[in-house]
Amino acid sequence: MLKLLLVEDDPALQFTIQTALEAKGYLVDAVSTTGDALERLNAGEAYPVVVSDIYVDERTGLDVLEAARLRDPRCAVILMTGRGTMETVMAATRGGVFDYIAKPFDLDVLTDAIERAEAALGDDGGEAESEDMPETEMIGNTAAMVDIYKVIARVAPTDATVIVEGETGTGKEVVARMIWRNSLRAAQPFSAVDCGAIAPSLLESDLFGAVRGAYTGADRDRTGVFEAANRGTVFLDEIGDIDANFQLALLRFLENHEIRPVGASKPKDVDVRVIAATNRDLQGMVEEKKFREDLWYRLNTVRISIPPLRERRGDIPLLARFFSNKYNARYEREVKLMDTGVRALQDYTWPGNVRQLQHMIERLVILSERIDGENVLNALTAMESRDRPVETLADAAEDQIRKVLAATGGNKSKAAQVLGIERKTLYRRLERMGL
Repeated sequence: MLKLLLVEDDPALQFTIQTALEAKGYLVDAVSTTGDALERLNAGEAYPVVVSDIYVDERTGLDVLEAARLRDPRCAVILMTGRGTMETVMAATRGGVFDYIAKPFDLDVLTDAIERAEAALGDDGGEAESEDMPETEMIGNTAAMVDIYKVIARVAPTDATVIVEGETGTGKEVVARMIWRNSLRAAQPFSAVDCGAIAPSLLESDLFGAVRGAYTGADRDRTGVFEAANRGTVFLDEIGDIDANFQLALLRFLENHEIRPVGASKPKDVDVRVIAATNRDLQGMVEEKKFREDLWYRLNTVRISIPPLRERRGDIPLLARFFSNKYNARYEREVKLMDTGVRALQDYTWPGNVRQLQHMIERLVILSERIDGENVLNALTAMESRDRPVETLADAAEDQIRKVLAATGGNKSKAAQVLGIERKTLYRRLERMGL
């Protein structure tokens, strides 16, 4: 039978909460002051769960939170308040609060929080097996991944051009960086360019540079990506998005290792290795006359195809462990990865592949006390509802926004990424919240 400490200075509310919790089978020690609460905690009373109002007397529930966590770092502290602010929520989150409930609330909300705390505290032997993890994010030991490692090992020491194929989020840039790190050019620059994000009219000047006066606004010579990365490696992502004119210019570079900055009278020699990537069917585009056949052959010296995550589900436990360790360390959390959580992750199709899994684990580490099957399914349901274009954040709980903002140090761009929404949507929601 769980014993908990209740700190509430309103006699009527204290009686109501205590009666409801005792009816649920809990043992409740109720006090009306922070002094009494701190005295019980410092006297060595064992309270796995503490429920406290924030604004009690000259001290606050934050003091109770600190004392309870010092007494037992596993103690689940649930704070209640009718005057919540961003500052108090962030302070509570930094202090390790389990949950934060705004008054007035239904008693079911509080009992649900206590039940979740009880489940998180329970040692059911279901924590996923831990193992030593590699430092790289190119993780996997399925046959398909081992084959990719073999190709990388053979091609990295050469200067061969490589084309990396795979769906969005499979880790094409990770592969490119592994090739670079294991090449003879590892001490030289690595430059990544998203060709799909640059306007066709600007791509040539961005990559090859431009001389003063080459176009309106060119008031000085401009060094392009290729020249800046001389003797290094350039990663051209989404190569299938470049237009026909630049396809020819890129082909000439690959054949001659020369660039001609826009407006220049003569070319320059540049020693750069090119690794390209695409999530499109380039061979099909060649057949449809949308991509130059000669450029395709030139890029296709060595081809690496990364399978989608749904085709290598055996790697999901390794990836989940790696990302949970990474974000527990980053956010100073101790969220457990449970077997039921791993199974739920393996059952999902992951249309966004490894990148989607990574953001999901980051969100769970910030918002949950453990990554179990229930929390994974709830997060997947919330994520899928946010992916619909209109609702985005309408159904997301405000306390989740506050927790994520606290964990990311108030970085709204990062918070929006973790929540799986657009930044402008987060701004609108914060405005409605009065923040």
